[in-house]
Amino acid sequence: MALRFKNIAIIGRQNNPGIAKTLCALIKHLQTKAIKVFLEHDTAMTLPSCKIPTVQRDKLKDFCDLIIVVGGDGSLLNAARTAARQKLPIVGINRGNLGFLTDITPKNIAKIDDILAGNYHAEHRFLLTAKMENQNKLIAENLALNDIVLLSYTTGHMIEFAVYVDQKFLCNYRADGLIIATPTGSTAHALSSGGPILYPTLENVVLVPVLSHNLSSRPIVISSNSKIKIVFNESNPTDLLVLCDGQTQTMLQGGTIKISKAKEKLRLLHPADYNYFEILRTKLNWEKDHKKSKR
Repeated sequence: MALRFKNIAIIGRQNNPGIAKTLCALIKHLQTKAIKVFLEHDTAMTLPSCKIPTVQRDKLKDFCDLIIVVGGDGSLLNAARTAARQKLPIVGINRGNLGFLTDITPKNIAKIDDILAGNYHAEHRFLLTAKMENQNKLIAENLALNDIVLLSYTTGHMIEFAVYVDQKFLCNYRADGLIIATPTGSTAHALSSGGPILYPTLENVVLVPVLSHNLSSRPIVISSNSKIKIVFNESNPTDLLVLCDGQTQTMLQGGTIKISKAKEKLRLLHPADYNYFEILRTKLNWEKDHKKSKR
């Protein structure tokens, strides 16, 4: 049986004047439904005159049973790590550009009512964990819902690295970088670099080389349960940059990165009429037939 929600935490994109209007409309709408509303602490700074209880981000699970994010996909990605760690479901209201993850628009906020009443489409999206090591010492560990991107810290410099999958050697790369993407992130940087679109509920990961020196290098899809190890050549001329969902940055001087499926999962909620293929057609401006094919 689908859950009903009565205690809602709202997280909004920062430093965007248009967000405040949508936040106020959402709060007003929820209050008419006898919903107890909390503002995430940093989001509350966007609405200094709003008399809504605030909660620190790491304490949301103590007060709420659902997170609503107002912003673009980047805002949802930022909140997703919090939601996954605290085992809270999440839903997005789109105030960004593409909106693959945030599929309710400000004009149809009323769609949130069905979700609150338990009428929704739920997906469990897996995350990746990246462990950065140097001389066998852990220097950083981060989660990613979309992708882990490896680049040279100096633009235009190639980097050299070897990739192992489940302790089996895959190949050596000499490239501008490498993208390791989940199905959720397959429509982001990986797609722009020539990778395939993976259906969101698939249990796969795609590895996409970025501007590889070897023109025969191609993306490869592997199991999400595989363990990936990336070993950087000590002769790399620059520091290495590791981006988790484009928001967490770690620089490495050589060393290794170990990537695997995280124990955390994200429970992403959509309206009951959610259709992934329709989103692809709309967001990517795919061809549209003049007449729909009849079954």
